[in-house]
Amino acid sequence: MPRIHFHQQLAELKDKLLAMAALSQLAVESAVEAYLRRDKGLCKFVKQNERAIDTAQRELDEMAYELLAKEQPMAIDLRFILAVIKINGDLERIGDQSMSISRRTKEILNLEQVELPVDFPALGEFAGQMIRTALQALLDGDARLADSVREMDDEIDRMNRRAQKDLLQLIEEQPRVTQQAMNGILVAKNLERIADHASNIATDVIFWIRGADVRHQLSMALD
Repeated sequence: MPRIHFHQQLAELKDKLLAMAALSQLAVESAVEAYLRRDKGLCKFVKQNERAIDTAQRELDEMAYELLAKEQPMAIDLRFILAVIKINGDLERIGDQSMSISRRTKEILNLEQVELPVDFPALGEFAGQMIRTALQALLDGDARLADSVREMDDEIDRMNRRAQKDLLQLIEEQPRVTQQAMNGILVAKNLERIADHASNIATDVIFWIRGADVRHQLSMALD
């Protein structure tokens, strides 16, 4: 009976993590939409959602640490709880990056609207896809799917570098739009950082399932 209760608690922990993930995904989608539409109301929503994310993070951490202290789990269950704690942190930081995009949006509300040479919807969608895929890997316990998220990280890095290059070139050619372009550079970087956190989540899923630390494998392969 005690083990049955413990595994029920693990299932509840997983459900809470997925609820936290839904808040973080909503933060990204709302922040990108706010930036694209220059929507002050959506910026306010992102801020309210950030408070909910912070509350959910604290509750999830408390539950995870309590399970570690009381149940003293072994092997794969221990790895799962440790992975949840780390994933929870990355989801909270995804919320922070979304808040940063919201702040960037507020900075340009009263500026001239300029067509920037960056496909921000594509950047936002790609980052969102990485988050969704990483969470699906968690839900299914699929290490191979998690591997695919880590491979996607190279593509969004490439997209971000291209955005930085094109926006710096715009500043050289049209200095009057420097503020808007610099703002766009920061937003592109925020989206790239969101993708990094999705990759971190995938790495933690792999650790849970395989018991392997793969954080530095891709960088070592490139050396």
